[in-house]
Amino acid sequence: MCDKHIDELADEHIMTNLETPLRADAFDLAVDEKVKLIEDDFKKIMLTLGLDLTDDSLKGTPKRVAKMFVKEIFGGLLPENRPGMSTFENKYNYNQMLVEKDIVVYSTCEHHFLPIVGRAHVAYISKGRVIGLSKMNRIVDYFAKRPQVQERLTMQVVKALQDALGTEDVACVIDAKHLCVNSRGIRDIESSTVTAEYGGQFKKDENLRKEFLSYLRLNTTFNV
Repeated sequence: MCDKHIDELADEHIMTNLETPLRADAFDLAVDEKVKLIEDDFKKIMLTLGLDLTDDSLKGTPKRVAKMFVKEIFGGLLPENRPGMSTFENKYNYNQMLVEKDIVVYSTCEHHFLPIVGRAHVAYISKGRVIGLSKMNRIVDYFAKRPQVQERLTMQVVKALQDALGTEDVACVIDAKHLCVNSRGIRDIESSTVTAEYGGQFKKDENLRKEFLSYLRLNTTFNV
């Protein structure tokens, strides 16, 4: 694949794979080993940029960045960080849509390694099992903490909840700003990107989709 085509894929934010692209040896190194290697590599990047790493403000930066990459913003690449997805019997027989809206999304564009910031809205209809509300936030956060494209993130959230709940009736909408659009290239600071993935009844029933989307317009800002 030529460099021009690769750049076009990146600038147009094209997704090439539903699964996060990982090498076969992705989990061979321990966390501390990854931190040390990235620290050394980032130090080289800073030196190449001409920065003076003897300055008190900069000398700790390579290690800070390495720890942040491995343990924080890309923590979703560590299998041990996957949240538990325990479900419970729907004893109260609630058979309507459940919506968890305005889940904060912090992710990173895999094409330019710049932030993606926005909100996710997730819904499901129980087929006998329910899941703790915070688990929906946690599964969004887990898949967001990877180099991502928004389409893949949306689909991964739906697939994970479908598997956990044993139902196809799951939906996810994400509205986010991409700093690779806002701060470079076209530099459009106003635009945002909306993606949606609908499964089961949400895909088949237009009225159900409209109901879901109507809940997202509700003003649920509370002063606590």
